[in-house]
Amino acid sequence: MSGLSETSPWLRFYGDTPKTLDYPAGTLYEAVARTARRVPDDIAWEFQGRRSTYREFLDEIDRAARAFSTMGLKAHDRILISMPTSPPGIIAFYAANRLGAAAALIHPLSTTPEITHYLDATGARIAVVLDAFYGAMAAATPNVPLSTLIVARIPDYLPPLLRFGFWLTHGRKIAKIPADPRVRFWASLVGRGDGPATSPAPISTTDEDPAAILFSGGTTGEPKGIVLSNRNFIAESMQVVAWGGIHKGDAMLAILPLFHGFGLGVCVNAVLMAGGTSILVPVFNAQGVARLLRTRKPTVMVGVPTLYEALARDPSLHKADLSCLRACFSGADTLPRPVKERFEQLVARNGGRVRLLEGYGLTEAVSAIMATPLNEYREGSIGLPFPDTRAMICTTGTVLEATAGHEGEICVSGPAVMLGYLDDPAATAEALRTHADGRVWLHTGDLGRMDEDGFFYFTGRLKRMIKSSGFNVYPAQVEAVLYQNPLVAEACVVGVPDEAQVERVKACVVLKAPALANRETEEALIAWCRERLIKWSCPREVEFLAELPKTRIGKIDYRALVAAHAAKHPEKRANA
Repeated sequence: MSGLSETSPWLRFYGDTPKTLDYPAGTLYEAVARTARRVPDDIAWEFQGRRSTYREFLDEIDRAARAFSTMGLKAHDRILISMPTSPPGIIAFYAANRLGAAAALIHPLSTTPEITHYLDATGARIAVVLDAFYGAMAAATPNVPLSTLIVARIPDYLPPLLRFGFWLTHGRKIAKIPADPRVRFWASLVGRGDGPATSPAPISTTDEDPAAILFSGGTTGEPKGIVLSNRNFIAESMQVVAWGGIHKGDAMLAILPLFHGFGLGVCVNAVLMAGGTSILVPVFNAQGVARLLRTRKPTVMVGVPTLYEALARDPSLHKADLSCLRACFSGADTLPRPVKERFEQLVARNGGRVRLLEGYGLTEAVSAIMATPLNEYREGSIGLPFPDTRAMICTTGTVLEATAGHEGEICVSGPAVMLGYLDDPAATAEALRTHADGRVWLHTGDLGRMDEDGFFYFTGRLKRMIKSSGFNVYPAQVEAVLYQNPLVAEACVVGVPDEAQVERVKACVVLKAPALANRETEEALIAWCRERLIKWSCPREVEFLAELPKTRIGKIDYRALVAAHAAKHPEKRANA
């Protein structure tokens, strides 16, 4: 921290938040075990009416670790976890960490080609998957085949009445798992403790060893595996806890998914380190979250703008008591002012006194690294850097700091910054650069500015990326899929304004046979993408053009397509 106060004007707005923190050495498993020893009988998580104390939670983690060890998982291996926000997902994550293995977490709706890519990238031979999505996982054809497929079921963690209700509404629609020698069932391995009775041998994993691999865009806009250490998660979680004043007895809705840095790092790990309760939400819908707000009374919420917009419009909350809410933060996308105002007005009408505060983060630093302080608000600001986090605006394309008020690239340095990109030293070297001060700085690929008081403002992106409902969409990935279709001659994917999603994905396509430019072909191309991409990456509309605009050096000019869409739809205004 030497010299930090001299270069960080934001520290005077910290209030009661400590300027530096004492980060313990060790692993994430050890951090959760410390909490379990401190508050063994407090509730660690809730899920669909079922609760687990910290003592019970740690016991299940240990049982899962014993089972994984028997399957051959050991220190420095990788395991693939393809689960919604649910008990098996978080238990598997900490159990892998108990063994010193790194968990690669992916969206449970990933397609078979995507799963094959993830398995090849990580070398994982063991995977945890929900029964409803077994088919896509089982069909994957990685270079190194899966040896074990652990299948979990939502009813494994439901009370009896809800278990029956789940079967009536969803369970009977799930295909029966066929005979597959790779399959082991989660309930028999962990729930009933059928694993070995002895604990795995002690490991020598350190806080600098990898804990997780999350897939995101990187500074070039191409999907990459981001390798995050134990220290990264512990530091980021402690910073969030200090900033939000999260304590024993607090409860947070874990709405964001486990494969998302916010979901895993903030909604789960930060809460568990504080000794609070993580209320696990496997599928987001406004009605379900509204019901939890009414019945479970969480004290803290972290979500994306579309979540708060949906809640503000939900009629079931118009008369609900919302005095339980103490802090609400929005991240992962720009927070439109009307959304902020509508949600704050809803809470105020129903007994609460919270402001919806904006933050900023990226997976390359686990998740949140800045947020608006509870006691100071600046219009349009993404807030101040967290304790022990340095931030600066660099003149674009350089490592030179820009003067206050000038736009440039947002760069950060601190204990939450990633180890690097998975098996990609060139991209790592481009993102992590050593400046003249001797520190390693993460060049985020995002544009912003800082005012004289140290408040930061997000202004745009250097990398080409679309934010749809808070999730990253990489146009190059979608375009590559479209180019595989035999009808497509040229394709360009852009993000256009959308009231519900902030941005929606639009494909501009030149067909090899222009006469086929019709609604049937549009639907066929969208279906083509849905078979090969995550749902939110798929185009919502396709516009057929005779040719695509080009820059002076012959590249497709995606900015011109965005401008053309805006000219056709002047009533739609893009968010800053």
